[in-house]
Amino acid sequence: MSDQSYISHVRYGAAPPKRTPKAEYATYFVLILIFALPVQCLVWLASAVRHLSLPAQGPLARALRDAEEITPSIFRP
Repeated sequence: MSDQSYISHVRYGAAPPKRTPKAEYATYFVLILIFALPVQCLVWLASAVRHLSLPAQGPLARALRDAEEITPSIFRP
């Protein structure tokens, strides 16, 4: 008897995993960015006033980071 366990993870006739449409992902990304930008501007300004120096990242970089973290979590199963 031959060992065929190396292909046990392959399912024949299985549909490929569903992918999120790029337009839908981009729409959510932009919406989150639009809502995150004013909040991050206020946080950046408060941090600059409190520490009397400019933070390393600007408000746009922080808002982009937020959008990059939040958007994929929307589409996770």
